[in-house]
Amino acid sequence: MPIAAHLILKWAHILYLVYWLGGEWGVFQTSYNVTNPRLPLDERRRHLETAYRIDILARSGIILLFPLGFHMGADLGAHSFGDAVPWVWIASLAWLSLTWSAFLTRETDRGLRLTRIDERLRYVLIPVLMYSAIHSLVVGTPFTARWFAAKVLIYAVLLVIGLVLRFVMRHWTTIFRALAVHGPDAALERRLAREITLARGLAYLYWIGIASTAFIGVTKPF
Repeated sequence: MPIAAHLILKWAHILYLVYWLGGEWGVFQTSYNVTNPRLPLDERRRHLETAYRIDILARSGIILLFPLGFHMGADLGAHSFGDAVPWVWIASLAWLSLTWSAFLTRETDRGLRLTRIDERLRYVLIPVLMYSAIHSLVVGTPFTARWFAAKVLIYAVLLVIGLVLRFVMRHWTTIFRALAVHGPDAALERRLAREITLARGLAYLYWIGIASTAFIGVTKPF
């Protein structure tokens, strides 16, 4: 008996949610050594490399959850954009390719430019998703299922948090490049400490948001 396509989508959705949640936890733990000024710079950079290698799975999960959720929403009648599903997949895979290109060239100026382009894409996607979700919760369109609109809204908020966390990790790269060239710098270390304190606080909200979207998707409470 063939496996229904929707079940495969559901499996992939769960898998990439795990990558997202687990990847963020891995980066969170690695950050303690990345930002520890008592460690030698080379050792801190090795932990930074580990953080990036963990984080790329989380970033991939964030991106792929969008077309998966959109596709499943069309199957469940949660919205009326079924004809757009192939285009959403194409755009999402292009976004994923950009993210991986930035990851593979992360220690270069080109990698930093690609990371900024990745960030700018979110400047467009986040307000579009937020407006569509809020409009759907109030009026009932373009998303006809309120649970789906709520998931989209939380996902957009998580993209905002993720964007701030991306800023922090991008700053890690520039700060470590400066430390490698100029040696110890108390001002840079203080900046690093301030940013990681903010990032760790946001990480807790991140995990709550991820768990909330999973709960809404499974229970469909409204």
